[in-house]
Amino acid sequence: METRSLVVVSAGLSQPSATRLLADRLAAATGEKLSAAGIEPHATVLELRDFAHDLTNNMLMSFPSPTLRDAIDAVVRADGVIAVTPIFSASYNGLFKMFFDVLERDGLAAKPVLIAATGGTARHSLALEYALRPLFAYLNAAVVPTAVYAAAEDWGGADDVIDGGLLDRIERAAAELARAVAPEHGRAAADPFAEPTPFEDLLASTRPGGPSRATRS
Repeated sequence: METRSLVVVSAGLSQPSATRLLADRLAAATGEKLSAAGIEPHATVLELRDFAHDLTNNMLMSFPSPTLRDAIDAVVRADGVIAVTPIFSASYNGLFKMFFDVLERDGLAAKPVLIAATGGTARHSLALEYALRPLFAYLNAAVVPTAVYAAAEDWGGADDVIDGGLLDRIERAAAELARAVAPEHGRAAADPFAEPTPFEDLLASTRPGGPSRATRS
């Protein structure tokens, strides 16, 4: 069975956090789409709060610790990335920015990325478009069209999503990422002779008054 690796980057600060809950939902939905296509998904979750000291030291010393190096390598080697951050002051938080600052310049080049964010109010949802999407465009990542934002009111208890629109966005974004990490899987080559034009139709097109090729659908 074919496999695809996903790395989930969660920049939530609390434990548990809505950011991690959304990241898990997106990873699960993407995994289901891949499994349905006959592909075995392997997901690795990076909680950036666990790398806070390593990221700070790397900024000061310009040298990643072995733990941070492993995390960076996992992202660079992944077939796809799910990146989720809480929105602070109308943008991604500092941990999120620090982590993607330490990646190699072309570490995400052409890599499929699903971006998502959480916040206290839906008013911050545009941060996905004017903050996160430009960041990953600069890194030359292949960001899927659907970005997912979850406000506080979108959640019920524990990990229960109560907003149907959010569920739809999760499913749509997951399907886009799954197609991006396995673009050729399940697509049979088109057979040009599978549906030939009947011979009598070809003859009719050459007769006076017969249908012209320009008008055939």
